[in-house]
Amino acid sequence: MSATTTPTPVEVFESGDAALRVVASSPDSEANWSTVHSLAEWLEAAGADGVHGAVPTYDSLLVEFDPGVTSARQVRAFVLLGLRQLDFIGAPARAPREFSVPVVYGGEYGPDLERVAEHEQLPVEEIIALHTAKSYVIRCLGAPAGSPMMDGPDFPLPVPRLKDPRLSVPAGAVAVAGRQAVIAPAVAPGGWCVIGQTPLTVLDATSEPLVPYVPGDRLRFHQIRPEEFAGYVGRKLEAAR
Repeated sequence: MSATTTPTPVEVFESGDAALRVVASSPDSEANWSTVHSLAEWLEAAGADGVHGAVPTYDSLLVEFDPGVTSARQVRAFVLLGLRQLDFIGAPARAPREFSVPVVYGGEYGPDLERVAEHEQLPVEEIIALHTAKSYVIRCLGAPAGSPMMDGPDFPLPVPRLKDPRLSVPAGAVAVAGRQAVIAPAVAPGGWCVIGQTPLTVLDATSEPLVPYVPGDRLRFHQIRPEEFAGYVGRKLEAAR
């Protein structure tokens, strides 16, 4: 079987003595994202001596290896083999799971909501409407603790980060910056604009994996009232049945 789409061009660079960086370089951002995530899945499934990590982002992939076991040249050949396999069989198919995320917007739960509304020159209600208007593809997992990095709402303008980052952002904080959206799974410093908070537990230190989603899954936010917050506390974020 042959691939039905034109292969996405990639470049492979050495990144220190123990990693390669694979960059998808087509003008199609969706194709780039699909390529690096499909390649990461293939590398993890295929396995190779000395290769112990494949971390995909939006358009690049960090392939980590043990230089005492293998070499950059051998790992590069393995990466190129994976790309040829993807060109031949196509990207692996996995149905995305859907997650519904309740959020209290504004006030003590979203201290930057009005700041974002003022920057966008929109009413607060419109900011909430835009944030809840669509589902978001999780593009990659970031810091801290597996934060779901997503494309942002369809705001007119990119959202600037805070000039003075907070030393502590609560777990469950729902934030935006630039053209991206995120949930903070754990307490951590942060410079993104916090517009709300979900009462659900996103990160569970007693489970494996620590977070219930993977790149390619989808999240959709829905508004709840402040008085409903306590009723969700203790519940875990779970995929819709």
